Formats: sequence, structure tokens, C-alpha cells
Amino acid sequence: MEYSEKLREQVRDLTLMLLYLNSFGEDGYRRSWKGYDFDDLNQLAEDGYISEGRRAKSVVLFDEGIERAEALCAEYGIQIQPSQAQE
Repeated sequence: MEYSEKLREQVRDLTLMLLYLNSFGEDGYRRSWKGYDFDDLNQLAEDGYISEGRRAKSVVLFDEGIERAEALCAEYGIQIQPSQAQE
């Protein structure tokens, strides 16, 4: 099934938000398991939100990705605890 570019963008936004909401702290980085569509993950990496890490089972969320994900959470009315973002 072919999706419109607007829908693809929305799916990428939701993927970034889910990566963030399911992320964990490790060695000073926010990491998340990459159980999402690889085309969306690749685009998020190209946009500078996450690491590429083709061989790794997880990705690193960069500061820009964390900021964008937090803005998306606010847009969707999802309240996060400050401690969640810093663990």
C-alpha cells in the first residue's frame, strides 16, 4: 500500500514519539529498541533525530530528537514526568 507523504510524515512523528516514550538511559545517552519500520528509522536518522546504528539493536536519540519528541508529546496531550526524560 502506498501512503501519501503527509501520512508518512505523521507515521515518522509517531515513531519518534514512541522511541522516546520507550527509551532508557544508558551511558549518558537516551536509547530505544528499534522495533519499527526501517524506512521510518532511516528517515529519522537522516533528519538528525536518531543514530543510524545499522548493526545495533537500539538507536540513540539525539538532543534534537528528544526535543521534537517532547514537543509531539505535548501536541498529543501526553504528559511526561521530567524524571522520565532524564533516566
